[in-house]
Amino acid sequence: MPKPGSLSCVLCGRVFEPEGAPYTCPDCGLDGTLDVKLDLESAGRAGFSRESLAACRDESLWRYRAILPVEKEENIPSLRVGWTPLYESRALASRYGVKSVYVKDDGRNPTASLKDRASAVGVAKALDAGQSAIACASTGNAASSLSGFSAVAGLESYIFVPERAPEAKVTQLLVYGARVLLVKGDYADAFNLATAAIDRFGWYNRNCAINPYLVEGKKTCALEIAEQLGWDVPDRVFISVGDGCCIGGLYKGFADLLELGFIERVPKLVGVQAEGSRPIADAFAAGAARIVPGREDTLADSIAVGAPRNWAKALRAVRGTGGTMVTVTDEEILSAIRELARTTGVFGEPAGVTGFAGFRKMAENGALSPDERVAFVVTGNGLKDAKSARRAVGAPLAVAPDIDELIPLLSRFN
Repeated sequence: MPKPGSLSCVLCGRVFEPEGAPYTCPDCGLDGTLDVKLDLESAGRAGFSRESLAACRDESLWRYRAILPVEKEENIPSLRVGWTPLYESRALASRYGVKSVYVKDDGRNPTASLKDRASAVGVAKALDAGQSAIACASTGNAASSLSGFSAVAGLESYIFVPERAPEAKVTQLLVYGARVLLVKGDYADAFNLATAAIDRFGWYNRNCAINPYLVEGKKTCALEIAEQLGWDVPDRVFISVGDGCCIGGLYKGFADLLELGFIERVPKLVGVQAEGSRPIADAFAAGAARIVPGREDTLADSIAVGAPRNWAKALRAVRGTGGTMVTVTDEEILSAIRELARTTGVFGEPAGVTGFAGFRKMAENGALSPDERVAFVVTGNGLKDAKSARRAVGAPLAVAPDIDELIPLLSRFN
């Protein structure tokens, strides 16, 4: 068992001390991502408990600072992140024949995505390490998140994104003052170039698939779901999967809570991928020990990852909880944007609603029981990709400022 503060390879189990530890296991290469072993027992002895959280007035992810790997309080970014709403939707529960449905809206974070959880911890860790520059590769959300948190922390940020990244996300990067590099190629090309640049120039690595501390930020989504439900966790939690970091973070969060004794079980985790970008789903279906890289053909840019880097943690999350993987088409994703917004008022981008699309597909296929309590995470706000949202809903009607012209047009809304 790795001692508190150490890191261990998710594939071979090799243990590293935090001082001078590599980002990934040298024996297993880039696939050998690391787990952070925190001293949960000491956190409990020091007073971290369900009761202490009930009395905590900090409505951000830093309410869980006792089990987050940040050393210096002064390095915590001032942007408020976390403690996003968890809505119950009786309408969706009734429509899809389950006991209850909960919607975790992480599009309410400062730069409008779940990735803010990772960036908040990543920027704090960069400052802990005395770094002045930080970098990452991203399909969009991690990049805009990093640029925003770097701006408030006074760090230089270097962002590598595929040239197909949505304009709104690239605009966010530029507004925050990031040094933006549009890479001629796909996410794998951007990732490889970012890794080479980070190695060459010594920048702090914010890539969540490489830096194990970033997953610690993402785990706070699971901590919040559990706390917001009074520690009675759902039977299943659905989330979109690209690189595998978000579902890996959910698993780490629920596993920490189980070890602390805050919850009695871990929910079944369901990873949802797009049909056009499904290497982790294919590996799960085949019972394979490793993935085979595949296509990146989906409008859900945030999960358009043909060569995911954190696949091992994703497969562990699904297999270790008795969960499953689901794939959905782009058409199913677009219709999920409409339905979720019109039923719950939550507007998600394509990748943001993919978890909901997977829940809906399982329910329609009779794969869920009537007594199940389910939750899904909306990982990003719909305004991140307004172009795709427009595809989902079509164009508005144009009318002259004339009541006689308006009246016949109104019938089209019926």
